[in-house]
Amino acid sequence: MMLVMAAWIHDIDPVAIGPVRWYGLSYVLGFILAWLLMRRVTRVGISPIEPAQVTDLVLWLGVGVLLGGRLGYALLYQPELFIEFSGELPFWGLLAIHRGGMASHGGMIGCAVAALLFARRTGVNRFFLLDLMAFAAPLGLAGGRVANFINGELIGREAPDGLPWAVKFPQEMRDWDDAHLAELYAALPPAWQVNERLDHWSLSAVQAMVQRGQPDVIAVVEPMLIARHPSQLYAALLEGLVVFAVLAFVWRRPRVPGLVVSLFAIVYGIGRIVGEMFRRPDPHLLDAEFALLDITRGQWLSALLVAVGVWGLWYVHRRGASPLGGWRAVASNKAR
Repeated sequence: MMLVMAAWIHDIDPVAIGPVRWYGLSYVLGFILAWLLMRRVTRVGISPIEPAQVTDLVLWLGVGVLLGGRLGYALLYQPELFIEFSGELPFWGLLAIHRGGMASHGGMIGCAVAALLFARRTGVNRFFLLDLMAFAAPLGLAGGRVANFINGELIGREAPDGLPWAVKFPQEMRDWDDAHLAELYAALPPAWQVNERLDHWSLSAVQAMVQRGQPDVIAVVEPMLIARHPSQLYAALLEGLVVFAVLAFVWRRPRVPGLVVSLFAIVYGIGRIVGEMFRRPDPHLLDAEFALLDITRGQWLSALLVAVGVWGLWYVHRRGASPLGGWRAVASNKAR
């Protein structure tokens, strides 16, 4: 990255190597970490699931998060994807995951459904599986938010002057009006004027020039960008690392099944509500996002998630059950 005018200009290439993008790698890494963590905790403590079953469970959860995340994004944020078709692979907008567009709340629902179906198929305690899923999820969520940062998506709100870690995202250009785009075009060096009208593809070319570190293009684009909060990194901390730390502390001792997933819903929901204060709402939802009390759609959904978590705490306390989980190895740790 390059430090300019007290703000970093985002010049990270979202492509890791060849056709592989960092975003896709983050999902792979998230599932690997989930698999390793699940294998570990099913070998110690009191666990109703065998370590050998973890691979199958992770595959089920992988399908759940992909289906739930994509369907949730389309339903909640961009329903036109259901009827959007093009002449390029994969033809249907709903399948174009490589362009971004996964809803974390939808992914959670997809994972929960997958865990419940796996429990029904195997006879494993369903509340323990939900706990296991919730315990393994935050590290993957943190990686996904870092990938959002690398992609320059879900950018933050305008940062106060002098914020030392503020970032200028060239991806912001996609939301500029025609007058702003005309100003950009007129200021570009003649060698880089790719089109008389900076449409989507032309803006992609300008963005690629910034990511390749073209100094003459950066010199034009950088002063036109707004210094913003790196809200994706805030989310990685609040929705990922903080949640994982809380759940790891709770997991250290056996406890009533369902407690961990309930705490996940509460802590994640609160972290998301706080993080959304620094994240810019999606431009195509701007009016709808602030239609009531200046609360974003993500905050409304997270408030609902917190309420579900509070209900879960009450339910598992009322239900009562033999404790499961824990870090300490025991002689016989398999319980139904």
